[in-house]
Amino acid sequence: MPLHLEIVTPERRAFEGDVDEVIVPGSEGEMGILPHHAPLISLLGQGVLRLKTGDQEQEFAIFGGFVQVRPDRVVVLAETADMGSEIDLERAERARREAERALEGAVEQADLAQARAALQRALIRIRLAERGARRPRGSHEASRRHQEAHRDGPPGGE
Repeated sequence: MPLHLEIVTPERRAFEGDVDEVIVPGSEGEMGILPHHAPLISLLGQGVLRLKTGDQEQEFAIFGGFVQVRPDRVVVLAETADMGSEIDLERAERARREAERALEGAVEQADLAQARAALQRALIRIRLAERGARRPRGSHEASRRHQEAHRDGPPGGE
């Protein structure tokens, strides 16, 4: 039985569909969710949400919000959710530089906290965009290549 996942932000529905597994950035660390998970509601932190369907994986940069888990359904209500493959690396780099400049000039605690949060968001987006640029669009492509490369090898061994 797959999980039905919805990722919703105030602006849009970022994702909706059936998945095999969801890994969310909880406020206290990553949390893996499989079908038949115990019901819960939890705060989200900043980080990468990964969803897996078969041998495919998608990633989203998630910033704040809540996750509601039921045995057959997961609803992520996030402040923002950016699909890794859609992140503009140049824009994220600009945001990082602006946040670093703001950190250098911050005098008040509120300004310092805001600049740190902006820098953290930019770094997560950069990491996700760079990771997406280095690997094939789905892990299924890497798996297919691995199988082709080893199909003539000994059975059951790598």
